[in-house]
Amino acid sequence: MTFKTPLAWLQLTKERGRFLSALVGIAFADMLMFMQLGFQLAGYYSQSAMHRHLKADLVLISSKTVSIQAMHSFSSRRLYQAQGVEGVKSISPLYISTLPDWKDPETGRSRIMYVMGFEPGQPVLDLPEVNQQLEVLKTPDVFLFDRVSRGDFVTRTAARLEQGESIAIEAAGRRTQLIGLFTLGATPIADGNLITSDLNFLRLFKNRQLGEIDVGLINLEPGTDAQRVLEALQENLPKDVRVLTKQRYVEFEKDYVVNSTPTGAIFNIGVAMGFIIGTVIMYQILYSEVTDHLAEYATLKARGYRDSYLLGVVYQEAIILSVLGYAPGFVMALGFYEFTSKLVKVAIFMTFSSAIQVFVLSVLMCCISGAIASRKLRAADPADIFS
Repeated sequence: MTFKTPLAWLQLTKERGRFLSALVGIAFADMLMFMQLGFQLAGYYSQSAMHRHLKADLVLISSKTVSIQAMHSFSSRRLYQAQGVEGVKSISPLYISTLPDWKDPETGRSRIMYVMGFEPGQPVLDLPEVNQQLEVLKTPDVFLFDRVSRGDFVTRTAARLEQGESIAIEAAGRRTQLIGLFTLGATPIADGNLITSDLNFLRLFKNRQLGEIDVGLINLEPGTDAQRVLEALQENLPKDVRVLTKQRYVEFEKDYVVNSTPTGAIFNIGVAMGFIIGTVIMYQILYSEVTDHLAEYATLKARGYRDSYLLGVVYQEAIILSVLGYAPGFVMALGFYEFTSKLVKVAIFMTFSSAIQVFVLSVLMCCISGAIASRKLRAADPADIFS
């Protein structure tokens, strides 16, 4: 059987310059959508890093808390009440606050840091680096430093700590010591993270009380139905606290970033703009293709070819361009993800869902452009063109 080269491919590749320009335009639009989705995902992922590393089956937070950006403390009595529910194995309190005037050890410049405090005898994070240094956290005024913090000083500070040095830091008017490292990552609103004991946390934040906690961690007995315990806690605890599974707590933060912040809306608008730009570029290309080959299309019409066949050629061109333009857009996005991640110290990465979403949008924008551009083809009359 003889293989026949599709008419759509022959028309697209007849003018190589226009064909390559079309691919570049589509790749640019795809890359723009990739970047917006990547930035949005990075904001959610970095802001929920602590949530994902919690050692807990269920999480207790204040009903007023809407995000880690806006934590509200609640009484630790609620956590002890939860311990009395059947199926609960252990409980752990966690203190979280933002420290706005942590001094850069190199320049003295103020940095914004998240500080997490907990009882060293009750580890709350599944970070091996932290759990190996629990004993030293019992020392007054000592902190662990996030090596993926933001700032020019980070590399030198981390290198000194790796060599076993301790570094004196001024924080909230108090002299403290950095004595070790861990890895968690900066967030859009904080340059990094510090971890310490609950007592050191309270020494740093003098307005906080031991009985005021920010997150309560609940671990269940093996084999316990988490949903049953959650419902029991919701029924027995006052409405000033909210009970969530660990996964729901992660999604709770994501929902806030995506739906309740200007950043989420901005990135959604960015995706829409990339889609519109790609649609306009594709329309111009396909309209030019239809206009330049209108005589050929009219000839095919005169020979009995139906409009559906000719429209199919235009849609084939659109799909070919969307698929071939997607590949370089995908590769360029990976490069920009890597570059931006190193620049801002926030993990930006490709996900399967993002790749599929942009591919579908790419095909959709090309098909929409093809539908608009083919109006001229449908209206073409061979008698008018050859008269």
